[in-house]
Amino acid sequence: MAAAARVLTAAGAMQGSHAGKCGLLFQRRPFAARPGAVHFRSKGLHKACRALYQPDIQIKEEGQPETLDYRAFFLDGSGKKISPWHDVPLHLGDGVFNFIVEIPKETSAKMEVATDEPFTPIKQDTKKGKLRYYPYNINWNYGLLPQTWEDPSFSNEEVDGAFGDNDPVDVVEIGDARGKIGQILKVKPLAALAMIDEGELDWKIVAISLDDPRASLVNDVDDVEKHFPGTLTAIRDWFRDYKIPDGKPANNFGLGNKPASKEYALKVIAETNESWAKLVRRSVPAGELSLA
Repeated sequence: MAAAARVLTAAGAMQGSHAGKCGLLFQRRPFAARPGAVHFRSKGLHKACRALYQPDIQIKEEGQPETLDYRAFFLDGSGKKISPWHDVPLHLGDGVFNFIVEIPKETSAKMEVATDEPFTPIKQDTKKGKLRYYPYNINWNYGLLPQTWEDPSFSNEEVDGAFGDNDPVDVVEIGDARGKIGQILKVKPLAALAMIDEGELDWKIVAISLDDPRASLVNDVDDVEKHFPGTLTAIRDWFRDYKIPDGKPANNFGLGNKPASKEYALKVIAETNESWAKLVRRSVPAGELSLA
């Protein structure tokens, strides 16, 4: 199949006894801040269906992976391009959120949503015209929370007055399964790390897929240390040190260099979702960011 015609599903097919019923339990309504987008109200639903509900979204890959031309576009059910950043809903209810995988665990290509391109496809980041790679594999699924934005004009006094990094909020998903580029997982946040990268605030929300066998065991930061011992320290150290091999200084962390609680993580998500809503309403300057 030609590279321009590779079409993948954004998430696997529904399985299990609830597969025929989950879709009927969701209610659609327009998302006020994003005309044409949809919000799924699912109070109590994840207890029955968990992460089995899959949005009707496909991934169309253009170009070959690990080339400058590679793009992973998101398509809706009619085949129309949509933005993974702006059009995939954030909230699923009951503290469950959509998470979009940009970098699958145990890979090193630095993939990211192209926030300055129409429909914000996923591409490999570049520097001086060359593809970027981490110096070693990342050990967790890494990606973004849709419909969030770290406002570069906002100084967070709780984190050394650092300004937002102008990107969606990052997620580190600690489950066992390896994701795929563009895959949409249903996750619950567990903790937050306040990374400061060259003076910019770059939140890392630690979360777990609802499909993970240990998901029911972890509900807050202390549970992570109990059931995934050493993971929070490993995440902090990985992001602290990954630029050192390139001759750059280590990144810093605010909030006492410690992971914050689930409650704090939810606050970060709510605040950055509000910032995103202002962005797409054009209440704040978008600069070079694509709102398509």
